[in-house]
Amino acid sequence: MSSLLIKYRKEVIPTMQAKFGIKNIMAVPKIDKVVINVGIGKVAKDDKFIEKVVRDLGLLSGQKPVFRKAKQSISGFKSRQGMNIGLMVTLRGKRMYDFIDRLVHVALPRSKDFRGIEVRNFDKMGNLNLGLKEHSIFPEIHYENLKDIFGLEVTVVTTAENREKGIELLRLMGFPVKK
Repeated sequence: MSSLLIKYRKEVIPTMQAKFGIKNIMAVPKIDKVVINVGIGKVAKDDKFIEKVVRDLGLLSGQKPVFRKAKQSISGFKSRQGMNIGLMVTLRGKRMYDFIDRLVHVALPRSKDFRGIEVRNFDKMGNLNLGLKEHSIFPEIHYENLKDIFGLEVTVVTTAENREKGIELLRLMGFPVKK
């Protein structure tokens, strides 16, 4: 079992129950899933770059990413309906907790000028949206043979009813949220 899951069950649940007056354990907010997105719209014609993105995203997440297609044509972006414009991975369960552990304890401290997660990155339902400029901050990516660097967006979806509960949940789980 993941150390984050053990921490959630032993520390976070009692603290959340005491702070918000939640009587039922099942009503305590939890992390539902983690979604990782990479936009490839600019380089949609470059097959070698897309192969590298698929490989690296597979290394980061532990599962194969899914191509996302454009819903409509937009001439300003030179995209056509049905064209591959992004890659997405949804993580749940053990892989989700492993990814969060690597993100919080290894990747975020390695990123440049990181001072903590801003509170404005949380939406009104307590979900966290992080934009990372470089995927090379993760330990799975070997920096020596890396030529193409791409950014990715990480969304941590919670079952919290409001923003305050979501922020407190992730703060107790070890996320470096600014006060």
